[in-house]
Amino acid sequence: MLKLDSVASFVAVAETGSISAAARRLHLSKSAVSERLAELEQELGAMLFHRTTRKLSLTGDGSAFLEKAVRIVRDVDEAVAEMAERRGKLTGPLRISAPVTFGRMHLGPALYPFLVEHPAISLTLELDDRRVDASADGFDAVVRHGVIEDSRLVVWPLARSQRVVVASPDYLARYGRPMSMEDLAGHRAIFYMNRGIADWRFVGAEDSGHIRPKAALRLNNGDMMRDAALAGLGLALLPNFIIWRELQSGALVEVDVGRAVEQESIYVAHPEGRRTSAKLRAMVEHLRLQFGDPPYWERPA
Repeated sequence: MLKLDSVASFVAVAETGSISAAARRLHLSKSAVSERLAELEQELGAMLFHRTTRKLSLTGDGSAFLEKAVRIVRDVDEAVAEMAERRGKLTGPLRISAPVTFGRMHLGPALYPFLVEHPAISLTLELDDRRVDASADGFDAVVRHGVIEDSRLVVWPLARSQRVVVASPDYLARYGRPMSMEDLAGHRAIFYMNRGIADWRFVGAEDSGHIRPKAALRLNNGDMMRDAALAGLGLALLPNFIIWRELQSGALVEVDVGRAVEQESIYVAHPEGRRTSAKLRAMVEHLRLQFGDPPYWERPA
């Protein structure tokens, strides 16, 4: 008879890609995870992974078993959590993905009091700027900045987010201040790689939306974009939640080119059709209260 612990270990190994990472997620030793995996393969009479010295990869049998195994583990976790919720207690695992900079600067500090208040919740927070597949990657929800395009996701807004074009006073002293959309063509910029140059979108700028600065630097991290702008490397289009302190201190200056940048939002999104747990709903409400309306990074100094 299959043991739930063995199935959970198999799912963890498949999702993390290694026995070591699965052991860290499950808070077990590597040997314990290996033993559970071997026990499951023996019970099923099939090899679930191709093993090499460098990595593990799913076999055909492993891929076929994974979808059902994920559902089994999730259903059991949700059943346990639901029983606890019926007694008024928030408990069980919660796995969230969030962008690196927003997670480090705002999400983590906002979540810590929530976890102190609800110590029976076991939160896994994975910071990654790539667009993860919430359902396929096993996340209960994802926190994202911008536009959620996946139609399979149910979106809950957390806070609004305004982006602005900024530059250091040193850069503006050397290259001049652009005063219009047309002036952008004569400037250098720091671009966010995950969105590309086309991300510079302004309200009502359909005719001149193709006018953008030349690329001085391309990065995939908001912290480094801010630091590059502070170093005077070029203009940067950044959300206020990254640069509000630098704007207040004058280390960065907002550049007005005659049109506002299209406003975006901070979202929590979860896979459509999946039951939303009480702990996820409670977390969302807690975050909304922590960020405020308007959020603290949008308020005047």
